[in-house]
Amino acid sequence: MPIFPQNPDPRSLTPRPADDLLSAGTRMGAVELLVADLDTMLAYYTDAVTLEVLAHAGDTAVLGRDGRTVLRLRQVRELPPARRGQAGLFHTAVLFEDEPALAAALASVAAVAPRSFTGSADHLYSQAFYFDDPEGNGVELYTDRPRDTWRREANGLLTLASNPLDPTSFLSEHLREPAGARPAAPPATLGHVHLQVGDIPQGRRFYVDVLGFEVMSDIGSALFIAAGGYHHHIGLNTWHSAGAGPRAASLGLGQVNIDLPTAEDVAALQARLTDHRVPTRHDGAVLRFEDPWNTLIQVGVAA
Repeated sequence: MPIFPQNPDPRSLTPRPADDLLSAGTRMGAVELLVADLDTMLAYYTDAVTLEVLAHAGDTAVLGRDGRTVLRLRQVRELPPARRGQAGLFHTAVLFEDEPALAAALASVAAVAPRSFTGSADHLYSQAFYFDDPEGNGVELYTDRPRDTWRREANGLLTLASNPLDPTSFLSEHLREPAGARPAAPPATLGHVHLQVGDIPQGRRFYVDVLGFEVMSDIGSALFIAAGGYHHHIGLNTWHSAGAGPRAASLGLGQVNIDLPTAEDVAALQARLTDHRVPTRHDGAVLRFEDPWNTLIQVGVAA
């Protein structure tokens, strides 16, 4: 993972009217991945990552924990693999409730798919371990530190770091399950989604100025945005994708889901999108639209 220099943008702290912001109760919904080999991907996310199959019908499987959907895998054999430099998914981030729950999942991946490990980092507000699934989609498994311990810069933006985090030491300190035991299934949710985009200022205009997220950290080549003061619900970076245009159809990211508390919140977002001439579709249940890189976003009311 890149070492994050501190480059806060004071402009992000300019007060904004409440009507221009997403509700503080906004949460990320499931991420849909378009996959070539559903059986292999199911095995990775269940046997290694320890997600559970909540539903499976034909070419689609829904995965999560404790009844909460985290991922939707949809097999689409005819699509080509995603190119490294195109816009799309950087990683899907699964949030565990505490260090022992994260350690149990980490131990499972280490036992089942150790070569999928790509790195780890202490971000000050969270502790994170990174992997690539069998089709090259990034996966983050993480837990948050208590919110009252998060550090802030003088201008109010969150302090962000990428400090060393040793997996072996983390397991030694936090693993509660016997070696080789299948961990219990404490709740896990889709904590955030990190996207590759072609241009950070353009991403900021869309996700912050139009959608209504707030900037939490800005390091130039990456932007971290959230609702309700979270460290980030969405990350945007250009580390491999600077200058990328709209996405062509490919395997990898299918759609990103955002859950809002009420139908009124969805209607307010649709009004903002209409004001900014962003085409939308609303079928009576969910609102759909694309970001500037053709990433499909679906917004509905949280169950």
